Amino acid sequence: MQFRRQSREEDSINLTPLIDVVFLLLIFFMVSTTFTKETHLEIDLPEAVGEASPDTPEPLEIVVSVEGTYAIDGKSLVNNQSATLKAAITELAGDNTDQPLIITADAKAPHEAVVRVMDAAGQMGFVNLSITTRRPEGKAE
Repeated sequence: MQFRRQSREEDSINLTPLIDVVFLLLIFFMVSTTFTKETHLEIDLPEAVGEASPDTPEPLEIVVSVEGTYAIDGKSLVNNQSATLKAAITELAGDNTDQPLIITADAKAPHEAVVRVMDAAGQMGFVNLSITTRRPEGKAE
């Protein structure tokens, strides 16, 4: 008696659903991930080499200290208000807005204090503003 052998199918695992799930997980993580790029600025204060021109009129010098206090031509102001700053500049310069104005600020002075001086001078009509820098160390001429 001959028995017919039953044909056997190969046992295999269908990988298509598994691959679909992996791709869906990959897409989910790509969409839900936030990419943040944090940047940190390193600022070096400017250094300049140059000489002042000899034929300029006597400049008005405003010094900004580390604490953000002001001194105009060696005289300290009573407060840091913009109105006080404008009054002191008007007292020393009068209506002469062509007079050079030099801003000397400490390297660690608040940026707000320096901008306040520049803003007050600009509102008063001063156009010759200069910011002092220091000579680079080791470069003497």
